[in-house]
Amino acid sequence: MSFLRRRSAATPAGPDFDVLAMDPGDWPGNLGAGLLPAPDGSCQGVFLRYDLFGGRGPAMIIGNLPEGSPARELDDDEVPFEVAQLLAALGNDEPVTVVESEDTPVMHEGNLLIVKRIKCSESRISCAQFDRSDGVLVTIASWDRPITDDLYALLKPLPAELFQQG
Repeated sequence: MSFLRRRSAATPAGPDFDVLAMDPGDWPGNLGAGLLPAPDGSCQGVFLRYDLFGGRGPAMIIGNLPEGSPARELDDDEVPFEVAQLLAALGNDEPVTVVESEDTPVMHEGNLLIVKRIKCSESRISCAQFDRSDGVLVTIASWDRPITDDLYALLKPLPAELFQQG
């Protein structure tokens, strides 16, 4: 698929990979973006926070973490980085762990994705992950709404200009 590629042209300040997310112009609410910088200045991940509750907190966080990102290194029952970010943004400081996970096939634009659905001890969290062909791990964490297969059709690469320093 064309969106599963590394950028080959001049790279803006920011990630050296295409960030797979929902375009802010296609989605209601507010969007916030954050970069995870490494000490050498490289980008260790990007997460996008979608506030669909009219300023009352985020409803969804989508993360893109390349291979080697320390945020991917988790203990067995530790929640993904994006779930922790979602809980912190909501002011939820209760301990949350991963209870179970299962792999499910999902069709996306004629291609098969193997999506790992993660069940957390906090039942209002929905979480799903899949690997892109370029090694970037995409994680979707949602608050109080399920992640359905229809959501994957909305994912596309965001323009590089979104991450340029101005």
